[in-house]
Amino acid sequence: MHTETNIELIHARQIAENTDTNLFLTGKAGTGKTTFLKTLKKKSHKRIVVVAPTGIAAINAGGVTIHSFFQLPFAPFVPDAVLRTAKQIYRFGKEKKRILRCMDLLVIDEISMVRADLLDAIDYVMRLHRDRNRPFGGVQLLLIGDLQQLAPVVKDEEWAILSKFYETPYFFSSKALQETDYAVIELKQVYRQSDTLFLSLLNSIRTNKATAATLATLNKRYMPGYTPRREEHYIRLTTHNAQAQQVNEAELAKLPSRAYSFRAEISGNFPEYSYPTDHLLTLKKGAQVMFIKNDHTPAKRYYNGMLGEVSAIDDTGLTVKSGSTEIKVERENWTNTRYTLNEETKEITEEVEGTFTQFPVKTAWAITIHKSQGLTFEHAIIDTEKSFAHGQAYVALSRCKSLEGLILETPLTPTAIITDSAVSKYSETQMRQTINDEDIQRMQRRYFGTLCEELFGFKALWLRYGTLLRIIEEHFYKVMPALLSRYRNFESTFNEKILAVADRFHIQYTKIIESVADYNEDPVLRERLKKGAAYFAGELTPLHTLVSETNLPTDNRELKKKIEKHFGEFIEILEYRIALLMYVAENGMRVNDFLRKKAMIMPEEGNSATKKHKEKKAHKEESIKVTKDIQNPRLYKKLIAWRTEKMREQGLPAYCIMHQRAIIGIANNEPRDKHTLLRIPSIGKKSVEKYGDEILAIVRAAAEE
Repeated sequence: MHTETNIELIHARQIAENTDTNLFLTGKAGTGKTTFLKTLKKKSHKRIVVVAPTGIAAINAGGVTIHSFFQLPFAPFVPDAVLRTAKQIYRFGKEKKRILRCMDLLVIDEISMVRADLLDAIDYVMRLHRDRNRPFGGVQLLLIGDLQQLAPVVKDEEWAILSKFYETPYFFSSKALQETDYAVIELKQVYRQSDTLFLSLLNSIRTNKATAATLATLNKRYMPGYTPRREEHYIRLTTHNAQAQQVNEAELAKLPSRAYSFRAEISGNFPEYSYPTDHLLTLKKGAQVMFIKNDHTPAKRYYNGMLGEVSAIDDTGLTVKSGSTEIKVERENWTNTRYTLNEETKEITEEVEGTFTQFPVKTAWAITIHKSQGLTFEHAIIDTEKSFAHGQAYVALSRCKSLEGLILETPLTPTAIITDSAVSKYSETQMRQTINDEDIQRMQRRYFGTLCEELFGFKALWLRYGTLLRIIEEHFYKVMPALLSRYRNFESTFNEKILAVADRFHIQYTKIIESVADYNEDPVLRERLKKGAAYFAGELTPLHTLVSETNLPTDNRELKKKIEKHFGEFIEILEYRIALLMYVAENGMRVNDFLRKKAMIMPEEGNSATKKHKEKKAHKEESIKVTKDIQNPRLYKKLIAWRTEKMREQGLPAYCIMHQRAIIGIANNEPRDKHTLLRIPSIGKKSVEKYGDEILAIVRAAAEE
């Protein structure tokens, strides 16, 4: 497919790659939406997660289902009721939380089938684990699909509940999406059909503008009782699954040849709703079949949706003839994947959970319109008489490459062309907008500014510092007046040297970003950002020292848990910010490089009670007990200085070098060998291998002084 001159595809790629603007990518059937997604997954520098509403759609898109990835129940999402059950429903493991926090782009394929409440459920989960104040937690959305095709499924009893919250069941009625300023790009160039008359007829059906003349032209293809020749390989498109199954079983039974059955091999976790073909595949010589997978060998012998006929078959396998080509069919693998986070590169990767191995074909005298979405056929017999949903007639007709390859089993009537007025109304307003080069440049410039605001904005950190101050004021003001005084003094420092300066700095860099042509390479802006980053990193370092050295002893279990949570989270967030500032101070701000650095130093889940419990459990037999009291201040300061130097060298936050708890444990226990060093909590084998010799040398030198 030649896309270099397709301006809509170019703009879509630029928005997905170089901005944080949400995008709804739509277009008629056959305009290249699926190809665009495949290319984006291969070439993007962003960390992408792809989800889809159904198992088959997820397999086709190379992703996972929405419900499985976000661990959502199948019940309707009711905004007013979700808070009561959130902790039970959305309890994720550590890795899933980190993936949610790390992803840059969430792709939702076949968005036309996604209900508004499901999109809001995604928003709720993302806010729980990312930024609570931004729609979808601040992650960028790429929504792909065609609203004129298959609609979301909503039962009457479900709509009775949801209609109180949503104007329509479609994704565009999502409350979270309506909070965003998302772009819409409609792909115009059709690659599936080239017949201009047929294209105009399809477009009339798609936009609910079919006239009597339109129907009359299409109904010239009405041929009741038409019996195609076997070699023409017509496929019948039906509205209901039972119809397709009945046709396939009847046609297979007519064949006089022996039936052979092939059982799929399933390993690991591969849910039944995602099976691409029959678990027990029964075929005969002469059976019409459809390939359900692309041939990835250099020969490219078949593709998903290609029809053929079984020309030879026995207990070991089968051969399919398509045209003049004989294809010896081998078993293929489908994988059920889950997303994982690579600890070294911090890239989101796909890990195979299960496989489905079977011959890549299925009986195909008939198929449902729903399952035909995304496929292309040379010849099709279509029965739209029992159409029951928005977009069904259009999907069925648009599977054909040409008007000549289309046979109507029943006349196409106005009642068969079901369209939803809500979709028409949305299309008339939202679809009118067009994206030009200036819009793209504005989005990219805004994205750069947003990244700068995230780096040089300290109000969220300030609010967290206020929480620490209140804990000391409420519980330790009598016993630790000196510490309270230090925290109050830094409150003034924070206001004057960080918040006030950040406000002025924001005005400065915003003006430069808006005025220069190339904000990514402008030398004045680059130098200004580097100096600003160095300044704020320097001002935040004493705060890190203050909080790291804070020891608040208490016998109150609840208070202790509160202290560990808030102080632990504050230190991790502060170290993360200092590391980013130090990186920009050294390297400047370039979007792609900055995003990669953010991914590399993303903090883990923090010093939560669960994490502490796991650490205790892991070291139960052999760990050295570590108190928070620093018994050897001199060695402790030397270790902190060593860690600070490593931070500068590697551009990493402190927790990536060594946890605070480990530093205190080393200072208090003065280990002299690696075996003893490994017994200290929060020190793993990798840390000992990497830093063990240096740490032991520091301990020995301190002991000799």
